[in-house]
Amino acid sequence: MGSHARPNRIHRTGVRIAMVALVGAALPITAGGLAEAATPGGTHSADDHGRQSSEATTTARAADGQDQAAPQINADHAFLLDARDGTQERELWGGAKADESVSMASTTKIMTALVVLKHPEWLNRQITVKQEYRDYVQKVGGSTADLQTGDKLTVEQMLHAMLIPSGDDAAMALADNFGSGDTVDARIADFVNQMNAEAQQLGLAGTHFDSFDGISNGNNHSTARDLAKLGQRAMLQPVFADVVKKKQFKAEAPAANGHIRYYTWDNTNKLLSSYDGALGIKTGSGPEAGYALVFAAERDNRTLVGAILKDDQGRFDDATKMLDWGFAH
Repeated sequence: MGSHARPNRIHRTGVRIAMVALVGAALPITAGGLAEAATPGGTHSADDHGRQSSEATTTARAADGQDQAAPQINADHAFLLDARDGTQERELWGGAKADESVSMASTTKIMTALVVLKHPEWLNRQITVKQEYRDYVQKVGGSTADLQTGDKLTVEQMLHAMLIPSGDDAAMALADNFGSGDTVDARIADFVNQMNAEAQQLGLAGTHFDSFDGISNGNNHSTARDLAKLGQRAMLQPVFADVVKKKQFKAEAPAANGHIRYYTWDNTNKLLSSYDGALGIKTGSGPEAGYALVFAAERDNRTLVGAILKDDQGRFDDATKMLDWGFAH
């Protein structure tokens, strides 16, 4: 099965990149990942009372048995759950279309990271950046970590490059090295199969992947409910949770010319700077998908996880309203 495939072409040095003051000249690279934004689809308005989906608990119940008002947000592809102690989940609210499968853009990378993290023993192994990764980003017009050909980054650094600036180049590097096959295409296809196998194991019935980064080939979709649950499961992974909460990350990597490359990546998730207790998780956007966000926050020993799909540029405001409502209930 693909889920047991070992990575290909990962350098076996197993050495974590350290501070290197004595090696060569600095080659700075800064990538903010803002190229992810694209013209979204139309705005979707939620019913004033948050119409109940077939499965979702759309409103909390007051002590007197009356429904309390739902969060007043713009998106109807939305879902919020209480992660409790992290191992359980309690549904708090779902929008009118919480169970409708739609394009999920770069929130796809949450699953990419989960598949990689099934092999935590390889976090320190190195991946060499191929020109194909840069060519791919240019071809699809995707977001980038601006990885430079010939640089050697550890798997853990690649996770930062994928999740913080939403680098499609880093996502391709991980898929290429954690899939099995004799060609890049074969390895990526195997990796995507692993993603779908994991989705099936997690019971994400409304989710299907056809890419490693959310640049869809026509069959990459999920629901707000599924993505909230996926985000909750991902946050149980300490490495994942540590990465997605960082507003910025600086990395050093051996360059092809023997010098040291310095990378700086800024997080695309504005909620980290605007919401008290925000923990992550992942942004997404595209012409078909609109604006997406999977998010989490912690207050008073409670952790809430939510997802918004097909929103407009107000996704962070909507997430804030959902979190405020959730913590009040």
